[in-house]
Amino acid sequence: MIDDDLGRSASGMVARPGFERLVGMRAAFDEILANGLKRQHSIPQIIGDLLQAEIAEKQARSIKYQVAIARLPLAKELCDFDFSDTPINDGLVRDLATGSFHQNQRNAVLVGGTGTGKRHFAVAIACAGIRDGARGRFHTAGPLEAEARAGRQSGIADRLTRLGFLILDELGYLPFAESGGQLLLHLVSPLYEQTSIIVTTSLTFEWGVPSNGYPYRDQS
Repeated sequence: MIDDDLGRSASGMVARPGFERLVGMRAAFDEILANGLKRQHSIPQIIGDLLQAEIAEKQARSIKYQVAIARLPLAKELCDFDFSDTPINDGLVRDLATGSFHQNQRNAVLVGGTGTGKRHFAVAIACAGIRDGARGRFHTAGPLEAEARAGRQSGIADRLTRLGFLILDELGYLPFAESGGQLLLHLVSPLYEQTSIIVTTSLTFEWGVPSNGYPYRDQS
């Protein structure tokens, strides 16, 4: 009797207009139905499992979209990085990848030479933030400064203030004029206590503001 009821319910669901647009539910349909029959789940429980499959698929699609519009240069996770035999404080890095980083509008500067994992960490922190619901953007410092110099400063500033986090990559990798640095500073200053900023750089600096005028200090 239960099998017959499930069969009729399943046939009716599949036949309903619009079912083809429920991608997650459609993909999991056969497996969930078979498992429900095997374990003698109730009809409401099976429908609940189908709804959960649809929700999970929509969340995965949303995360994929946000990663794309954030323009992250590569997909990296903290679990992909080998912390052994490095002086890196893995506990601190993992803490930055928690939701509290962007929720509390914290800022971070990742300093190190080529191949030390700066960009890896920045992207991994960004991915964690996106999974937590934050919206963000990856910018290389040089092109962002050039875009501001080209007269699009107002539009850029408005766009950045709408984000949950900003990655400013390779600050100082290519030198730019003092006026360019001032433009960049003018862009990011309004983000203080509104948008989390992650800066990656190979420049050495002392605590405070270095001689070239860039504010590298962690504002957390």
